[in-house]
Amino acid sequence: MTDWPKIRTVGLSGLLVTFASAMSEPANRAALAFRAAVDEQNWAEVAETSTSLVSTFLEVDLATTPPDAMKERLQELLLSRDWFAADLPTGRTLWHVPTVYGTDLAPQLEEAADVAGVDPDTAIKEISASRVRVLTIGFAPGQPYMGELSKTWNIPRQQGLTKSVPPGALVIAIRQLIIFTNAAPTGWRHIGQTAFSTFRPDAKQPFTLAPGDELTFPAITPAELERIKSEDTSGLGGATREALK
Repeated sequence: MTDWPKIRTVGLSGLLVTFASAMSEPANRAALAFRAAVDEQNWAEVAETSTSLVSTFLEVDLATTPPDAMKERLQELLLSRDWFAADLPTGRTLWHVPTVYGTDLAPQLEEAADVAGVDPDTAIKEISASRVRVLTIGFAPGQPYMGELSKTWNIPRQQGLTKSVPPGALVIAIRQLIIFTNAAPTGWRHIGQTAFSTFRPDAKQPFTLAPGDELTFPAITPAELERIKSEDTSGLGGATREALK
């Protein structure tokens, strides 16, 4: 018997289905799969759906729609399968994003490696070979939280604050990676630099990534990154992609 998932109202704006109290791969999988299943129901009362790390949110006007009726529908759907072992949604993409690790472009690689208890070369080898999933989008337009990395990278945020990292910065903490959309302060350590734009307002799909997409970050040299910047006009920073089944 488990206390999860839980269905709760969010004021009068909708309902939140939460699958765990903390981030885990099965709970994130459940949130993504459950959102897709809700979308398939095409319920007229649901204006929009979204996910966070371990929850699915349904935008519903609870001033006109009885919450108990919606909760009953959601409970029936929750009981229909094991969401923690469900297939991930279709239509996802695997991205390979060229990344410079360390150097003056990403000056906190050595510090992050030291906190994790590995040397910088091992850090680059492990992170560049890792395949992570977009767990959720947040903080800035299109900005992805990606994970989970191995337990080696269960490192805390900094106690201080880096005043600013540039767009395309790859930062790390708590077994997760983020690619920064805009220049911004952060408590996460700046370990890599890309030319990848997560938000392209003039593109057909302004948010480049979607929850459930997967990414790798192969290592390149600073010279290769400069070449990519000079030649690439797409905003994808030399990234390649393939469809996931």
